[in-house]
Amino acid sequence: MSAPRPLRLLLVDDDEPFRARLARSLRARGMEVAEAASIADAVRVARELVPERAVIDLRIGEGSGLDVLSALSRECPGVVSIVLTGYGSIATAVEAVRRGAFDYLAKPVDADDLLRAFEREGEDEQTERAVPSLHRVEWEHIQRVLSDCGGNVSRAARVLGVHRRTLQRKLASRPPSR
Repeated sequence: MSAPRPLRLLLVDDDEPFRARLARSLRARGMEVAEAASIADAVRVARELVPERAVIDLRIGEGSGLDVLSALSRECPGVVSIVLTGYGSIATAVEAVRRGAFDYLAKPVDADDLLRAFEREGEDEQTERAVPSLHRVEWEHIQRVLSDCGGNVSRAARVLGVHRRTLQRKLASRPPSR
């Protein structure tokens, strides 16, 4: 009796160190992983590999991982895709699910997070899982604005339209879970 064939996974992310680390971890867990750093690479590799799973960063260079999702649904029907993002929103989560994503996870993630998410395939209410909570979206928005303000809490508070102390309290709390 031969060993089962490993699952084929397409990993699309333009952050080379993150992509390489995640690919190495997934390979160590028995998956066949092909990597792509751009939308064009992802489509080309998908045609060659015909993946069963895909992990796609939402922001890929100047493009969007949503375009990769659309291409994968045309090129590889049945592929189970997870979208990763550092800056999530309800609108992009809904759009990702509409274009065929199975789940939507906030970075940072590791191989175990992805494998747990893939294990949930077939469960009901996938749309509810894919859409982050309002508290999570608020926390991610605050983090993005703070980053855009160079870490200056007072400036970020002005941009957000909240008192500096309120923002400091929100920043002191742990990020909400999905």
